[in-house]
Amino acid sequence: MQFKNVNIEDLKNIALKAGEAIMQIYNKDFSIEYKDDKSPLTQADLKSNELICSELNRLYDNIPIMSEENKQVSYDIRKDWEYYFCIDPIDGTKEFIKKNGEFTVNIALIYKNTPILGVVYAPALNKLYWADGNNSYKNNKRLPLKINENPEEELHIVASKSHLSSETQEFIDNLDSKEIEQISKGSSLKLCMVAEGVADIYPRLAPTMEWDTAAADAIVRCAGKMTYQYEDNKPMVYNKKDLLNPWFVVR
Repeated sequence: MQFKNVNIEDLKNIALKAGEAIMQIYNKDFSIEYKDDKSPLTQADLKSNELICSELNRLYDNIPIMSEENKQVSYDIRKDWEYYFCIDPIDGTKEFIKKNGEFTVNIALIYKNTPILGVVYAPALNKLYWADGNNSYKNNKRLPLKINENPEEELHIVASKSHLSSETQEFIDNLDSKEIEQISKGSSLKLCMVAEGVADIYPRLAPTMEWDTAAADAIVRCAGKMTYQYEDNKPMVYNKKDLLNPWFVVR
């Protein structure tokens, strides 16, 4: 599969620059606005978005961009995109506001409906994950770092810190293993933890958008795991008419 001549090093450098800009705002007082859907927005979201979009446009002006913070392009136009960048300038804005460090910069390259390259950078935690189309890495170490040899004895489940639904909790409670450890984490770090092998399963039986998962999903797939739609157990797809993700399970 061609990566449209996109260099993963470019995407990593852009994410690192965005992270630096975000941390300058994170380390001082900042104002919070609220979007129409009541989700929070900070200067850092906008600054990161501006930086990522301008760098991608400069380097790859022939590849369209879908971002949480941009006006969405109509499906009539984007359904014909072969490649596009899917970005979330800050995933985990609530975690950013709480200053717990669990927020990420997310940049993915999507081919048709599949994420193939991805960078997830958590600047406050100094963690950089990426997928180069073949393999996945965390701070230069190839993933997965751990493999659970005895899932029937012990399962490590990661779930949302700010958005844990009762359906997700019920799914976790019904898992078949002698011992279940449940970890709470913010942002797209949850998918990365499954790619890494720190967690075995990440169930999300609650709403997310395509940009919330795209970059980390590339990392999951290149680490030999998969993000499955909860209803039909098929791999998750992108650039749908409705950009809302279905419920999913990463394993």
